[in-house]
Amino acid sequence: MKLFYSISLLLLSISGYCQENHYLFSDDVKKTILEDSTQSTSWKSQMGATYYSISGKYKPALEMWDTVMGRTKKLSTSDSLRFSKLTTVNARDYIMDRASREEMIIINEAHHNASHRAFASSLLQGLYDRGYRYLGVETLANDSLNTTKFANLNSGFYSKEPEFGNFLYQALKIGFKLFPYDAEGNGKEREIGEAKNIYEFMQKNKEGKYLIYCGYQHAYKGVHKSWEKTMTGRLMDLTGLNPLTIDQTQFSEKGLSKYNEPLLRLVKNTVPVILKDKDQAVYNGEDKELFTDIKIIHPITQYKKGRPGWMLTKNRKWYEVPASQVPEYPVLVMAYRKGEFEREGIPADIIELNDSKDTRFLILNKGNYDIVMMDRKYKVVKKFDKTVK
Repeated sequence: MKLFYSISLLLLSISGYCQENHYLFSDDVKKTILEDSTQSTSWKSQMGATYYSISGKYKPALEMWDTVMGRTKKLSTSDSLRFSKLTTVNARDYIMDRASREEMIIINEAHHNASHRAFASSLLQGLYDRGYRYLGVETLANDSLNTTKFANLNSGFYSKEPEFGNFLYQALKIGFKLFPYDAEGNGKEREIGEAKNIYEFMQKNKEGKYLIYCGYQHAYKGVHKSWEKTMTGRLMDLTGLNPLTIDQTQFSEKGLSKYNEPLLRLVKNTVPVILKDKDQAVYNGEDKELFTDIKIIHPITQYKKGRPGWMLTKNRKWYEVPASQVPEYPVLVMAYRKGEFEREGIPADIIELNDSKDTRFLILNKGNYDIVMMDRKYKVVKKFDKTVK
């Protein structure tokens, strides 16, 4: 069952949905999308997961995706024995080591999984230090954020999600030049168009290395049964480069643990890792016809104060919204970097408070913020300044 729409088709498919309110209460995701009897179950699964994700609801996004895509997989005894002989290596450390010798890295994401953007963000400074200067991002609609230095609601579709906005903000702050490359059409036509757009940009921008951020199988090498070659494969033909390709999608947690890849149960890692065998060869999956060079094994999320633990980094701090500042329930609480709310920026974090018992913790980088609260009708009912030190 094919669920992965191109961005252009996806935007057409949501025409009439949530046009005014980009960040939704959970009940409105259900009412506007999940209870729409005119749409297929697969469409509702993808769109529901997408809007939960955009609205900062990590686990509901995973669970909604599972309603159609969830599969229970078993591990044979022989596979279990083979996997038990593999050793774990910190994924970020391994990528940094390889990055010094590469000219291009292509890393993917699942569009409903915000943790993938957090991991990609953790790579940015190290990659910049190793000569990477250009970041191609599939969802971008234009390159105006190179001037504004932050993404806004018009920058792209998936980039409305807070972790995606943080990823782009961090890249711009470090010094990357960002560029869009998505193409019209679907399937083979789109893969050709994406590769061509990247290649044409590369001809005019040769002062550094490239990081390409994409969705799902666009990052794969080898033979695709529908596309013949992916964007990556076609880009390899155009450039003569053999990029380091990284998959984040296969070995990431699902909404329900029963759908997790069996390998996740064996590894039990607390940070993203890759696996190596006794000869130091990297495990890159079982499919040898369509593959990436690296498979990231992401850990199972541990929740702290009701928030995903992977959101916490050395630069991020807890901020508990004072109960006295909450004028009513329910409310959406959004933290915008100072000055970005008025310019339709992307919130750095979002929480939904339905009653006084809900956790009021935001997770924010150091800096100055506008804390904006919206009521059930999406009207601003409170706004105040906060400096996170």
